[in-house]
Amino acid sequence: MNTTTLKRLFTDYKILALLIAVALIWLFFNIKTDGGFTSARNLSNLMRQMSITGILACGMVFVIISGEIDLSIGSLLGLLGGLAAVLDVTHGMPLPLSIAVVLGAGLMLGFINGFLTAYAGIPSFIVGLGGMLAYRGVVLGLTDGATIAPVSPGMEQLGQAYLPPVFGAALGIALFVLAGVLAWRQRVSQARHNLPVLPVWRSVFRVAVAGIVLYGLITTFNSYEGIPLPVLVLLVLLGVFSYIARQTVFGRRIYAVGSNMEATRLSGINVKAVKLWIFGLMGLMCALAGLINTARLAAGSPSAGVSAELDVIAACFIGGTSMRGGAGTVHGALVGALVMASLDNGMSMLDVDAYWQMIVKGLILTLAVWLDVATRSSSR
Repeated sequence: MNTTTLKRLFTDYKILALLIAVALIWLFFNIKTDGGFTSARNLSNLMRQMSITGILACGMVFVIISGEIDLSIGSLLGLLGGLAAVLDVTHGMPLPLSIAVVLGAGLMLGFINGFLTAYAGIPSFIVGLGGMLAYRGVVLGLTDGATIAPVSPGMEQLGQAYLPPVFGAALGIALFVLAGVLAWRQRVSQARHNLPVLPVWRSVFRVAVAGIVLYGLITTFNSYEGIPLPVLVLLVLLGVFSYIARQTVFGRRIYAVGSNMEATRLSGINVKAVKLWIFGLMGLMCALAGLINTARLAAGSPSAGVSAELDVIAACFIGGTSMRGGAGTVHGALVGALVMASLDNGMSMLDVDAYWQMIVKGLILTLAVWLDVATRSSSR
């Protein structure tokens, strides 16, 4: 088997390769921690930790697919999480109103980033870099550089609540049935449009693997306290953003803008408006992640979200989102987020020095971009 064949196989089965990589990472850390890594408690903490990166990755996928980048998301998460804590602790604002204000602020700030990029003509790299500094400065001023705590019990539930085991089991069954229905609809659609239909064994295999994964995860969660609420939020976002990407006109326009912006503009599509809404969604995801992060920590920290943008961008690249734009999937980015969270969690359990953690993550990011370059060049 030559190098070109290997590259093509990796391109066609990238998600499978990532899942195998996750399994190997878990196996390594589980051996090193004498089974502690895959304990129900640690996996619950791992998935809660991964949900923050995953929520941000849902928005970042669209940004990168459109050919842009946003370096301000870590600072924006910190700002909006700090705002949530100030509204809740200092001003005693009712929780629904606090959530609405924070989400509205995130959408507005996202639109500002999008306006500066799409309409003012400032490169998104510079807009993000300026936002990274400015938003961090605002949160330091907003909180006076001190941690705002403790948040109300209601807000804590956003990041620390669990779904009861009975409802978790019902959710698992529903997701398994949904996987079967989607596989069947895919086969029907392929046959109706005279496209090659996947072999039956591949469709059955995919549904079976999904069922095994769901059973393992839900059984593990239920053996602790249940499915964490942030994980439920992430599952909803996975469905929503995947639907937008695959089934809507807006989703197709995102890919078109990233593939060939000039051709897309000449075809009559308002490229600037598309980019404006992409950055608006990114700001909304920063607000949601900031709320959940503050609730999970039961405090608003001025240092929250530091370097989060690097983990999110790495997760997208690891998950197959092309740095050139025009290609990528939401579920791939979430698998990439799981890779990053697993490395963080495992190395922390092993008390690996912080500088080694940064080196490992930097090497993985570089490897992911190299694989993107290599697989793209081999497909020409």
